[in-house]
Amino acid sequence: MTRSEFDDIRAFLADEATHAGDLLRVARTLIDDLEHARMREAVLRTYYLRLLTAARATVAADAVGSQDPLDFLRHELAERGQLPVDDETVQRILSDARAAAALLACLEQSTPVTPRPRGMRLRRCVGTGRPLPH
Repeated sequence: MTRSEFDDIRAFLADEATHAGDLLRVARTLIDDLEHARMREAVLRTYYLRLLTAARATVAADAVGSQDPLDFLRHELAERGQLPVDDETVQRILSDARAAAALLACLEQSTPVTPRPRGMRLRRCVGTGRPLPH
């Protein structure tokens, strides 16, 4: 959920013209969103753990001189449809990896972010959001 959607919900809740039934609908929608987000997080954690396990097994297989140490990683990527299939894809992946490494290096060298001032802030609504009942 975007910051703008949270602001819209806060404004809706603060509006004295909002009826109890409308608040109940918003609460149910938020609970559904929370449940969906938790499920998505669980799936992503599972994917991450499988990939991490495959990466560790690949390094361990390489350390003992296995014939094909990349087999674990290759299998996991194939199950997700993430194996590069042609030279163009290989070059794009390598380019993306170099760019990501450069961006991470810049982030590590950047100055710390100063905290935002507390107090009134201007509200802005950007993009499409969830319509609230009226």
